Amino acid sequence: MTPTVTPYNPAKFLVGSSVRIKPRAELETFQREWKHHHPLQGDQLSYAGHTATVKAAGMYHGGDVLYQLSDIPGTWHEVCLEVSESSHAV
Repeated sequence: MTPTVTPYNPAKFLVGSSVRIKPRAELETFQREWKHHHPLQGDQLSYAGHTATVKAAGMYHGGDVLYQLSDIPGTWHEVCLEVSESSHAV
């Protein structure tokens, strides 16, 4: 019997896409409630509302999509980002 494998969700944003970091209040909520890998760091809150280019996208074991952004430090969870005007969201 072959086990059923649930496929991971693809990354919402492609490398090279323009994304906007969500507003500070949403980042603070995520920071307060998220209790797992790659917690949002305090210095990342200052980037709320900034637009950046996706430099890299990867998947954490378990299916969470994580991003690295050009010129903005830190690891960013997909839920902390939104489509910007020139984004290539999937």
